[in-house]
Amino acid sequence: MNEDSQILIPDSFVALYLNPGRSKPSVPRDELAARYELCEDLAQAMVEHARAMLFGQGISEDEVLSRCHRGLVGDGSVVSAPEATWVVRRLAELLDWECPELGRGTGE
Repeated sequence: MNEDSQILIPDSFVALYLNPGRSKPSVPRDELAARYELCEDLAQAMVEHARAMLFGQGISEDEVLSRCHRGLVGDGSVVSAPEATWVVRRLAELLDWECPELGRGTGE
């Protein structure tokens, strides 16, 4: 990916890669864009699974999102703890659900 990429990375995602007092992300643009695409794709892919959990297991929206978060911060996850929180917040946005306070994962 080059600097001319058309991908618009939301400020909420860029903030995951900002060191305190800095305005430039701590990773190169192509890496940031790749991480964003992974996280966005993950959130999009989880939409139907989350709905199925809600209706199939008879649990609340908050519990669905909390379980998704716990799964994303578990061992072997492809996302970091801050990215996992972003993914679940994005998932809540896609579902038009209120996002609960998420537990802190390893490294967050």
